[in-house]
This record gives sequence, C-alpha cells and structure tokens, in this order.
Amino acid sequence: MPKLQPAVASMSRRGRGRRVATTLSEINVVPLVDVMLVLLIIFMVTAPMIQRGIDVNLPVARRSNPIVGERVEVTVPLSYRQNHSVYLGKELLPADVLQERVRQKMETAAKKEVYLRGDGGVQLQELAEITDRLTAAGVETVGLVTKMPGER
Repeated sequence: MPKLQPAVASMSRRGRGRRVATTLSEINVVPLVDVMLVLLIIFMVTAPMIQRGIDVNLPVARRSNPIVGERVEVTVPLSYRQNHSVYLGKELLPADVLQERVRQKMETAAKKEVYLRGDGGVQLQELAEITDRLTAAGVETVGLVTKMPGER
C-alpha cells in the first residue's frame, strides 16, 4: 500500500498537496518460477533422448546372467566389415589400436574380464579376431553379452 507523506507547510510546488511515495520492497518471483518449471520439463523430456548407447542388435539367449559391477565392454558393430572399427566403452577406435588400449586397462584391473557385445549380423570369424586381440592384450576371460528373448 502506498505511503502518504504529510504536506509540507510551505508549498513549493503548486498543484500537489501530498506526495505519494512507493517503495519496491519485494521481488516478484512468479516469472522466475514459471521459467524454471518450463526448463525443468524440457530437461526431463530431453534427458532420456541424450543418453543413447551404441545401436547393436544383440543375439538372443534363453539363459544369461546379469552383469554386476564395473566392466570393460568391447562392442563390434555391424559396420566392422567395412571400417574394422570397434567400440571400447563408448569410444570408437580401429581394431589395431584395441589391443594396446585394453592392455592399458587390464594393468590396473583386479579382474581381467572383458565383455564382448557383437551385433547379430557379425560373423563368428570377426568375433574370433577380436577375441584373439583381447587375449593377446592380457584378458583372461572374455564374456559374450546377449539379451533375453523378450528384451529390447
């Protein structure tokens, strides 16, 4: 509510008997809250779209055990025949460099295990080449990653 100040005894300004002084003592936070809610909704919708992995059509197996803990994954995409590139985690690298990179990771790892994810269209010979490179890098166990029949 505006504050009224008493009129001055000598009117220096004609026409105004009283001055109305308003002070802004509160900040309006409604627009800020509106903007924040809109940003929250945008991030909630886009976050699942950003976290996409590598598209690989895994083979189906009836019996498979879930993998727990930290793991080193090598993914062989369907395009391996053309460019001889594989993924170590999410990093794309040539198959020739794979052996050295895995060897470096295995130096500090307690379990010398690597999980091999191969596209369903990749030939067994190509998976065998990658497995040979992994065993030459010092990997003791190579596990094949599959999916359950109803899994996407």
